[in-house]
Amino acid sequence: MDKTKKTLKAYQESTLFDRREQLQPHMSYMHEKERYRVIREGRVDLIETVMKIPPDGTAGILSKNELRNQKNMLIAAITTFTRSAMDGGLPEELAYAMSDSYILRGEECTSSAEIDALYDLAFKEFTKAVSEKGVRHYRAQIDAAIRYIALHLHEKITLEAVAEAVKISPCHLSRIFKQDTGISLVDFVQQERIEAAKHMLIYSDFTMAAISQYLYFSTQSYFIRIFKKYVGMTPGQYRMHYREEDEW
Repeated sequence: MDKTKKTLKAYQESTLFDRREQLQPHMSYMHEKERYRVIREGRVDLIETVMKIPPDGTAGILSKNELRNQKNMLIAAITTFTRSAMDGGLPEELAYAMSDSYILRGEECTSSAEIDALYDLAFKEFTKAVSEKGVRHYRAQIDAAIRYIALHLHEKITLEAVAEAVKISPCHLSRIFKQDTGISLVDFVQQERIEAAKHMLIYSDFTMAAISQYLYFSTQSYFIRIFKKYVGMTPGQYRMHYREEDEW
């Protein structure tokens, strides 16, 4: 056994001994698994119930520095939340974007309370996202079209370009897209851009102009008008509303 393996083995045995001596068992997998199930199934109705279940052990130790340890634990949790959400049908690009934003925001936290609040928010938001966007039953061409759209929201998206990417005619794509999703491809693209804008407004400090330009809206005023059409408030009002909620 080489030196690295011996060191790891010794640390594992030491950790097990310390936990037994201090009567501090590690939080069980079943406790964690219940939260992952709630996310995977998009069970918004169970969020509050599951959050009230007390832990049946202590968290792991991933750093000797207490705050760094909590940040590392948050990263581990977000990683598993992301996988659970994708198992529930959440589009990969959206799941990874959410994951990156939560992890980056976690790095900015300066207290245990901030990290705990961010963990709770992530648990709720991943569950809600699966509830709203998970487990679709579309034919293969529509799944491919939706993935293409998700990857190109920052570019010009046309029916012809999507049709070429999924290898069917624009006319056929237009017809079956409406059949499967209930809306036109153009409306779907607008909705996806608005969803992306909502995420950027909450989890980034990009200006309205920058978000508008990045998501390929023709003008900032057009972005504001379309955003209000779908959300019921302006981008500025939306950002203010959710940041005030975070302060509570």
